Amino acid sequence: MNKTVPVITRVAPALKKKLQALAKTTKRSEAFLAREAIETFVEHNAWQVATIRRRLDETLAGQPSVPHEEVVRWLDSKWTERPLPMPKPRR
Repeated sequence: MNKTVPVITRVAPALKKKLQALAKTTKRSEAFLAREAIETFVEHNAWQVATIRRRLDETLAGQPSVPHEEVVRWLDSKWTERPLPMPKPRR
C-alpha cells in the first residue's frame, strides 16, 4: 500500500459545500475527491511545463518553428469565410 502524507489547505466556503455535495452524490470521501483533483492538476501542469520547456529548448537550438504571430493569425482566421492554411515551421 502506498504511504500518504497529509496536505492542509484552505478553500472558500462555497467550494467546500460543492465538495461536500459531490462527495455525497458520488459516495466518495472529500479526501478522495481532493486527492484526485490535486493529482490530476499536478500531472497536467507538470506535463504542460515539461512540453513548453522542451519546445523552447528546441526553438533556441534552431529547430524549425512557427512564429507566434503567424499562429495567432491562423487561429483567428479559422472561423472566417477564408481560413488561412496552417503555417509551416521554418528556421
